[in-house]
Amino acid sequence: MGVLLDPVRIGGLLGWLYKTWCATLRYRVEGFDEVRGRLDVGQRIVYVLWHDELFAISYFGYAAKLHLVTVVSQSKDGEFLAQILRRLGLATARGSSRRGGLAALRAARRIMQEEGRHAVLTIDGPKGPRHKAKEGAVYLAAKAGAVIVPIRCTLSAKHVFARAWDRFQLPMPFARARLVFGPAYELGPDPLSAENLPGELARMEQTLESLV
Repeated sequence: MGVLLDPVRIGGLLGWLYKTWCATLRYRVEGFDEVRGRLDVGQRIVYVLWHDELFAISYFGYAAKLHLVTVVSQSKDGEFLAQILRRLGLATARGSSRRGGLAALRAARRIMQEEGRHAVLTIDGPKGPRHKAKEGAVYLAAKAGAVIVPIRCTLSAKHVFARAWDRFQLPMPFARARLVFGPAYELGPDPLSAENLPGELARMEQTLESLV
């Protein structure tokens, strides 16, 4: 049983199942033209989203070839996710807000610089509280000289895991997935200071919530 549940051994199958599932979704994307313009001129970007909307958004990043790096938990569940994300072309830095978080963010910044990637973070992950931003995206954007781009997703048909901390949303096959990219914005002065960080986190939360 341990071999069957080894994430490395079954990573290929998980990746195939995920791609097959998401290929049935009917995407409608809003606000991406402005993002594409920033990509074309070499602007570094940190995309931010809520953990419960991860499933459908991740596939769009793969299909659009956004060349991303993300931070993934060091847990065994995180390893299953990492195996799927790597098969979608994402680089992964392992850690979380609870274990190895700062080291993982530094690794993500290094990958951004060395490989010319952008970053994507579920800012309330890996364990919540739900829809409360943590400081990782602010740290990464400040250190990488990147702008913040919020993303939301709404689904026409979905299963919500009501007992999960994030109320994770699994789109039903052939559902309509509406992705909204919010306007990019720059962090304010000294965003990591004790005085300014709470305002940056509140701004990130409010920007995300305003998109749907």
